[in-house]
Amino acid sequence: MKKGNTAALVWDLVSSFTKDLGLTLWDIRFLKEGANYYLRIFIDKDGGVSVDDCETVSRAIDKPLDDLDPIEQSYFLEVSSPGLERELTRPEHYEKMKGKTITVRLYKAVGNKREFIGTLEDFSDNIITLNVDGSLKEINKKDAAIVHAYYDFGGMTENE
Repeated sequence: MKKGNTAALVWDLVSSFTKDLGLTLWDIRFLKEGANYYLRIFIDKDGGVSVDDCETVSRAIDKPLDDLDPIEQSYFLEVSSPGLERELTRPEHYEKMKGKTITVRLYKAVGNKREFIGTLEDFSDNIITLNVDGSLKEINKKDAAIVHAYYDFGGMTENE
């Protein structure tokens, strides 16, 4: 079975396992970095993901992935949390982040700014509505290079 989008094929397989384990499948990426290919599966749950959660998912999907065989070349499988500054790529990510602070980095500057940090008010028809210092700003998702959750690392020391 080597047809179609690799991430979509793997999503269909992995989503049932993560759901059964009480986890949310956040994203899947199949990337080539240098000479190597990586299948990255990002999982989430309320209260955060542990290393044990990642190991459990990895072990649960290893054989079914081999049986499905959606990837011709050899690859490294990585299962992890999407992190504090998780990227928002799917409509459900935006829904989950409504009312929370996000960062939108644009391909091209608008008014000499390429990055906006504000509260996500809405996401509809690929328009991100962001409250930036009390002013609503609408940004078309296609103009955004990256959109991710915002986490203020200020106040942390190098050792933390």
